[in-house]
Amino acid sequence: MSETAAFTVAVCQFSPTASRDDNRARVAQLTADAAARGARLVVFPEYSSYFVDPMDATLSENSEPLDGDFVQALQRTASAHDVTIIAGLVESAGERVRNTLVAVDATGVRATYRKQHLYDAFGQTESDWIEAGELGAPETLEMGGLRIAMMTCYDLRFPEVARTLVDAGADAIVVPAEWVRGPLKEQHWTTLLAARAIENTVYMVSADHPTPIGVGHSQIVDPQGVVLAGVGTGEGIAVAQLTKDAVTRVREINPVLRLRRYGVVPR
Repeated sequence: MSETAAFTVAVCQFSPTASRDDNRARVAQLTADAAARGARLVVFPEYSSYFVDPMDATLSENSEPLDGDFVQALQRTASAHDVTIIAGLVESAGERVRNTLVAVDATGVRATYRKQHLYDAFGQTESDWIEAGELGAPETLEMGGLRIAMMTCYDLRFPEVARTLVDAGADAIVVPAEWVRGPLKEQHWTTLLAARAIENTVYMVSADHPTPIGVGHSQIVDPQGVVLAGVGTGEGIAVAQLTKDAVTRVREINPVLRLRRYGVVPR
């Protein structure tokens, strides 16, 4: 595909619930709506398969393997609309669960990402229920001439994560989230999305839960930190076009990745 060819992505801001059936149905409907608007990649929030607030033992009871009902439903939906879907899955992992992202198309799971930094902050203790993902080589996928990588919610506060994804070739980073509301949290969310875009010269494609639990403001941000499309605080879909050419041009003008003098080493 030509670098100038546009690739359309959609972020779907919705409220997952404790009904796994309802969540699958909502994902299917929102995907149909996004595909009707030309989307080839459709992004959903963290915990799209199952969510309860506050977290409790039902997370484990409602966790699923990578070949479970949720992923199978994503595959059917992706096939029906000829799209790729990225969404948050509560993945089975023994006593605790994994907070996992799956990228799924008609052929099945193309890439996964397990949340690396658990949300033990702002009065929350995600680690009571979740097992942190292992550090390793990022899984990526190519769409529309762009290399797509993933991270989850709280990982956004750690710039090293984005650096490892850029080192793996990322042109766009997808960020499903449940960015919990609180004082200044909307500002943190939007500022960090812009910062990760600017400092890494990548697109940031984010999908959050709406209020009252999340902050909303799902956004598609370009490599110069400009918001191309976004949703407010309620449920909704935002659509924008991405091009490899835009990434290339910004990296020629602002060669921060080439000029940097530090690498990232896992702890």
